[in-house]
Amino acid sequence: MVYLVPFSLSTYKPDQLKRPKSLLDKNSNNEVACKKCKKAEIKKTCRKILTPKMEATSSKAESTLQKSSLDVHAESNKWQYKSTSDAVILSADTESSQDGDSDEGTTPGMDDFSGLSPYEKKRLKNISENANFFASLQLSESAARLREMIKKRQPPESKRKKPKKKENGTGCRRSMRLLKVDPSGVSLPATPTQPILVADENPLLPPGPLEMTSENRDDNSELFKGFLQTWAEVSKVSLGRTRSKNTEKELSSIKSYKANLNGMIISEDTVYKVTKGPIFSMALHPSEIRTLVAAGARSGQVGLWDLTHQPKEDGVYIFQPHSQPVSCLYFSPANPAHLLSLSYDGTLRCGDFSRAVFEEVYRDERSSFSSFDFLAEDASTLIVGHWDGSMSLVDRRTPGTSCEKLINSSLSKIRTVHVHPVHRQYFITAGLRDIHIYDARCLNPSRSKPLISLTEHTKSIASAYFSPLTGNRVVTTCADCKLRIFDSSCISSKIPLLTTIRHNTITGRWLTRFQAVWDPKQEDCIIVGSMAHPRRVEIFHERGKWVHSFLGGECLASVCSINAMHPTRYILAGGNSSGKIHVFMN
Repeated sequence: MVYLVPFSLSTYKPDQLKRPKSLLDKNSNNEVACKKCKKAEIKKTCRKILTPKMEATSSKAESTLQKSSLDVHAESNKWQYKSTSDAVILSADTESSQDGDSDEGTTPGMDDFSGLSPYEKKRLKNISENANFFASLQLSESAARLREMIKKRQPPESKRKKPKKKENGTGCRRSMRLLKVDPSGVSLPATPTQPILVADENPLLPPGPLEMTSENRDDNSELFKGFLQTWAEVSKVSLGRTRSKNTEKELSSIKSYKANLNGMIISEDTVYKVTKGPIFSMALHPSEIRTLVAAGARSGQVGLWDLTHQPKEDGVYIFQPHSQPVSCLYFSPANPAHLLSLSYDGTLRCGDFSRAVFEEVYRDERSSFSSFDFLAEDASTLIVGHWDGSMSLVDRRTPGTSCEKLINSSLSKIRTVHVHPVHRQYFITAGLRDIHIYDARCLNPSRSKPLISLTEHTKSIASAYFSPLTGNRVVTTCADCKLRIFDSSCISSKIPLLTTIRHNTITGRWLTRFQAVWDPKQEDCIIVGSMAHPRRVEIFHERGKWVHSFLGGECLASVCSINAMHPTRYILAGGNSSGKIHVFMN
């Protein structure tokens, strides 16, 4: 009979080997007596053989184990070994089992443990082999290398050395002229400073009439004289058109209008650089025979182009009647041979091609002009808007270059001025964010109150114009990317908003601002430039519907900010920021 009893070598005591109580209950009396004898023999054998040697070997094994474990712990980040509980197998025939297994359990260097059981011998053998294996791994060297790699290297502190001040050394050399001392060290007397004269980039031209002197042609050439004669002989063209239409006629006219727009094309012969710098204003001569285009530039130039003349270079003439940007151009409705130009330099001139001279109509060097329009159909009286918000009434029949009346308005700035085409006593002004409609008969020099104020705009306004035939509509261009159309058929205390058209009006710093204008042939359609690609000029109906887009391909590669339509013919001229004019015609 064999039974197992758990014990530990370190805490072993001879009296711990006790027989389980369950065995007494299961066996008979004879078996109990036999087992008592066996137990006594086993106890005696264990006391004689196992006790002294097991205590010695256990202390040796544990010391060896602790030593190997300490080495491994030190070299491999504190490896820990824990002693586990062991079990000793005791057989009834102790002598036979020890003799039979002694040959298998003995190994070289294990003679001191010859009195141990095979299990203990195998256990100690595994411990020694594991210790040798960990020693062969050289964990101490690997751990040292890892410590060097993981160790953070602190950058060396680089302190800038402050230069030592030389107490007795000489300082930097300095110019005696700048120190204003002579070689002996005596200070020089102060010299009187002379005022520096700065040349004005845009000097004002002398007052009075200026001769028409072409900057790109010889004044004495026969070609230039023929050009002036052509402009002088152009007769006034009647703008006959029926002003009252019913709805059916308007719809049919829109269809024919679209068909005529589709026939308008652009080519290389109708594109040319006319002025130096961006174009600020444009006008088309109302001639039915010849196509004559006028453009005002930021440089103060006025360019004239006769498209019927070939080659096209010979039909372009450039003049300099102003020293600052030309913001407004109109052909006189009474005499189309007169071209009136207004500039930021505070002058309003009339180019008379029959006499080859630019006459001075109005001059105010203390102010800057922004826009003007004709109050009378015979172009005898004018209303002029100033950038400071004031307005001037000018009568061309009065000798001199002064105004008849200077009116202060409630606007801080006036961008455009436009007169009602039917009731010419009314005119509309576009301010910074407000639009006012005034009655010319009720203007007060001190401060005039407007009849109507439009305050729907949230950002800066660029322009405001009445419709060309009846004046029943007003179109405005605003920096909030909206074109607004108002119903001005009944000028009362308020005019309602009819349509709002979404349109990109953000031209940026280098492009001239968009100004939506009416087509003089079709007063329910407006023309405006576009920032879309490919470049184009667009036409919208007053109800907000898109009508047509003028695409030019390679001939129209830039934005046409300022556009003008011929009053009777299907001709559209657009000016860009480089001084080029693009003309669409059928």
